[in-house]
Amino acid sequence: MSNFYTRLQVICDSSYSEILMAEIAEAGFDTFMETDTGFEAYAEENKADRKHIEEIQQKYAHVKPLLLLFEKVEKQNWNEEWEKNVDPIIVEDTVLVRAAFHQLNRKFPIEIIITPKMSFGTGHHQTTHLMLSNQLKVDHKDKRVMDAGCGTAILSVMASKVGAKEVDAFDIDEWSILNGKENTEVNDTPNVHIQQGSIGDLKFSESFDIVLANINKNVLIAEMEQYAWHLKPGGNLMISGFYTKDIPDLMVVAGKHGLSEVRRSEMETWACVLLQKK
Repeated sequence: MSNFYTRLQVICDSSYSEILMAEIAEAGFDTFMETDTGFEAYAEENKADRKHIEEIQQKYAHVKPLLLLFEKVEKQNWNEEWEKNVDPIIVEDTVLVRAAFHQLNRKFPIEIIITPKMSFGTGHHQTTHLMLSNQLKVDHKDKRVMDAGCGTAILSVMASKVGAKEVDAFDIDEWSILNGKENTEVNDTPNVHIQQGSIGDLKFSESFDIVLANINKNVLIAEMEQYAWHLKPGGNLMISGFYTKDIPDLMVVAGKHGLSEVRRSEMETWACVLLQKK
């Protein structure tokens, strides 16, 4: 892994930050930090697709202001200052997601401690919030769960805390593996197993009752067949990381692989869909 990263500074109106983050994530950038003028995106030096960024800039040429600046930087924890100021998150008045240094007088049925470092998934983003909320509504008791693209492993920890028997989590990013393992340890969830790789590269001993995938539209479409293949008949696939407008495209692909929609939920412009294998 390279010791250098590409930092992309994006200056834009705040109303465009989320959609631009989603677009830029598909160009190899996997860490984002909001700034007063927009946001910064980070990618390993050899994974940053500058041509794709140029296409995004052309696509949003009508957006004013919009300025994208590239810079080569040494690898470090760019989220450190953000971590110090992050607020706790409460989901459905049942789940508290907090950093280790937060102290709250009120007790919640489920408490998850997450130190994000450079991994995605703190509960602050709408898609993570949607996934946690929907996990409360799906029976995890004694189930085998897959967490695809686990990031901080927040969904894995949640699955364990709501009764999963075993959780297999994975991510392609080395930082996510290290951070995910730290978070599973601090949350005392030893039944969560994390490994590095993609779903096409890894081997699993058994099929799964539940597959969780909070990634992005393109990856979900590309990997839908494999999610379905690893699911037991009657098993559930929960997906997020996309906009409400993307649901029809995803449902077409899901249908081709024997997956049918059970329900959907939305938060602002983002969506989460629960599917079941026939």
